[in-house]
Amino acid sequence: MKETKQSSLRWWILLTVIIGTFLGRLDQTIVNLALPKIIDEFSITVSSAGWIATAYILANAVFVPIWGKLGDTIGRKKVYILGFTIFIVGSVLAGFAWNLSSMIVFRVIQAIAGSADYPTAMAIIAVTFKEGKERAQALGFWSASFAAASVFGPLLGGPLIDAFGWRSVFFINLPIGIVGTLMAIRFINESKSEIKTKYFDWWGATTLGIMLSTLVLVLDKGSDWGWTSLYSIISYFVIILFTKIFIEVEHRAKEPIVDLNFFKIPAFVNTLMNNFVVFMGMMGGVFLVPIFAQTFLGYGATESGYLFMPMAAAMMLASPLGGALSGRIQARYVIFASTIVAALGLFLFSFLDPRSGPMAIVVPLCIMAFGMGFGMAQRTNIIASVVKQSEIGIASSILAIARNIAGAFGIALFGTILNNRIEHNILEINRYSHFFGTSVTQFKQYTALIILKAQINAYDYVFIVSSLVVAIGSFAILWLKVKKENTKVQVHIE
Repeated sequence: MKETKQSSLRWWILLTVIIGTFLGRLDQTIVNLALPKIIDEFSITVSSAGWIATAYILANAVFVPIWGKLGDTIGRKKVYILGFTIFIVGSVLAGFAWNLSSMIVFRVIQAIAGSADYPTAMAIIAVTFKEGKERAQALGFWSASFAAASVFGPLLGGPLIDAFGWRSVFFINLPIGIVGTLMAIRFINESKSEIKTKYFDWWGATTLGIMLSTLVLVLDKGSDWGWTSLYSIISYFVIILFTKIFIEVEHRAKEPIVDLNFFKIPAFVNTLMNNFVVFMGMMGGVFLVPIFAQTFLGYGATESGYLFMPMAAAMMLASPLGGALSGRIQARYVIFASTIVAALGLFLFSFLDPRSGPMAIVVPLCIMAFGMGFGMAQRTNIIASVVKQSEIGIASSILAIARNIAGAFGIALFGTILNNRIEHNILEINRYSHFFGTSVTQFKQYTALIILKAQINAYDYVFIVSSLVVAIGSFAILWLKVKKENTKVQVHIE
């Protein structure tokens, strides 16, 4: 009877952290839908409004490892509830924002608090579900919440904004957040390492924060600044300098915020590399899909969002299925196969043209998402399995950072490739084209057709490149050998 009760409690804990993860990702999705209304009310430019998203990404990237370390040392439940509570406060404040500056400040508060979710949630799941197969299934369901948020984002966001205004997308976090906080207080057991932290690595946290924030900033703004502009060059210098300082600090730190010994574990490095390449290719390719749909297929923003709903459903289905294979098929083969499937989905986008129907987008998205979801739980479970339980929080934060940086890098890289390819295609098509008209109108039509053809071919090229990047990245995982480490350190559970 006691065992049944404990088993039931485990799944309540899982549901609790799923609510937290869902809320954080839902907020990001909905706020993007609200930006046009915010721009109108604050009378700001689109470029200025971009800082609402950029500030969130920067703060989130910087504080993920700090929360991960704190969760491992002072208690994951404490950190999880603290982050959740501050996130709710930040959401309400953002709902009352009166100009761009106040909005950015409140979004930073949200981001700092929201960054506590990923490392602590993963660590809570890892110490709650100790058996490998069950843990993989739990991580699969948890991973599916990422996809669920992208489904409900457009479904909730559009009606909320239309009926109650853009401020409602922040206020909606209050009732959901209160429920999630009460569930966390009720169900989650406190867990932390037996290893007591005496010295918090403030120098490591500071240098890592400067390096990460500069990296995310240049990836986000580099295309606007120019990749060889003075701002970009200064950013590259700062990134290299503080990376070197960070490594030196961590080698000397008594209790480093990031254990560099992680990178001596082949399974950790291979999984991280596969994860980085997959997310880089996926984000680099997929961010172009709604642009193509609205530019060449005539869809509105809401219609484009609906095209992504089946993708989220496919990922929600695939994540627990992939987790269920744990212990039956070696993780490296599952991850390899899932990555190849994701690459296939990206490749299918290369067949898009202005005559394409909605299924030409929906089918590749579903294939790609199914591949992504199928391997997501396995990747997360490997990270949880090859490090000590006392360091699961910080290890998972590194995984989160890798995903965020990979996504930003992919968008910057493939956006640059697209622009360069369009210019190249215009020159090539013009070289082999001839104009036989006589009027200015005909010449404008001729020019427009060349540009249209150049753009469509450039999109096809980017999708092919992104699919090749993902396919090539899949092979890194085949050298994976998992040697379990986390059983060596006991975890104190209150």
